[in-house]
Amino acid sequence: MRFADIIGQDDIKRHLISTVKENRISHAQMFLGREGYGSLPLAIAYAQYINCQNRTDADSCGECPSCRQISKLSFPDLHFAFPVPATGSSKEKAISDTYFQKWAEFIKQNPYGNYQQWLDFVEAGNSQGSIRVDESNEIIRKLTMKTFTAEYKIMIIWLPEKMNTDASNKLLKLIEEPYPKTLFLLVAENSENIISTIISRTQLVKVPRITDTDICTGLQSKGVDAVEAEKISKISEGNFGTALEYCGHTADLANNFELFVKLMRTSYAFKAADMVALAEELGSLGREKQKALLSYCERMVRENLIMNRNLGKLTHFTDDEGGFAQKFSRFIHPQNSGIIAETLDKAYYHISRNASAKIVFLDTIITLARSLRIPAA
Repeated sequence: MRFADIIGQDDIKRHLISTVKENRISHAQMFLGREGYGSLPLAIAYAQYINCQNRTDADSCGECPSCRQISKLSFPDLHFAFPVPATGSSKEKAISDTYFQKWAEFIKQNPYGNYQQWLDFVEAGNSQGSIRVDESNEIIRKLTMKTFTAEYKIMIIWLPEKMNTDASNKLLKLIEEPYPKTLFLLVAENSENIISTIISRTQLVKVPRITDTDICTGLQSKGVDAVEAEKISKISEGNFGTALEYCGHTADLANNFELFVKLMRTSYAFKAADMVALAEELGSLGREKQKALLSYCERMVRENLIMNRNLGKLTHFTDDEGGFAQKFSRFIHPQNSGIIAETLDKAYYHISRNASAKIVFLDTIITLARSLRIPAA
């Protein structure tokens, strides 16, 4: 993967390239950015640039043996560790190597993919992915070996916040004092769930949201109509993975908007028969559509709160959403927005775990009805 393949993030690219050109590559770096911002593609492109045999001032060549192997994720001196579900077998360890072929397929198909998409890709079901102490032992074993062909051995750890305490502690000494020509690239979304002793041993590379302009350009480069690309870029919140999901589904977005309006109006009206009928309607949607609707509702609540605080220039609405928010945003304020967001997040959690959708939505509607009546301070 070359820097040229990554959407936007030009400032980060220039910074990473300069560390190589000026020979000041930190042995442990943490790429910190929310999902869909491109932290993982940046880390892979950085690894490719470091080990490229014919790199230029702007990018790796993409043609040398190292570049070709890294593009296939088959380079012997580039290693990955990532959250995996338990194998269910006492004889087989739950480590990244067990899932590596699936991982390579996943990254090639969607380098901006997120944690839940990864678990769905490996059909983890209700199992959660984590990085366990067996993985740390594998990391140590791999990094004690000599390099095969490259100048640097590189270990990319995706989502170190999923690493349990034992696994984290096992790696502390190696991260602080790695073997010569050994690099750790940690790709994280939430540093609060990473033990402080690991954070203190890494150099932070903060990855910002992708600009709407860059998302629009990136979508058009993939053949998306300019009008649709611009519309999607405004509501994707800097997340290119989300933008890709929206492609070809603008009708679904319009439908989610209509359902959001109906959900809020029905909740506020607080008529029992209508609330039950809406719970039945939403409960009959497919599970993926239900999850998409709840995610959409969470975004709309955030945007309406921003408008409520007179920060309309920072909102990202379509024309229809903006028109509705002009009147609705007064009902979303600091006194109830946290409760509403938590309610929607809780509903998403239970839907993801195959709870009865109709019961989940009825409970959600009742809680929303109470929350929307909380007065603003």
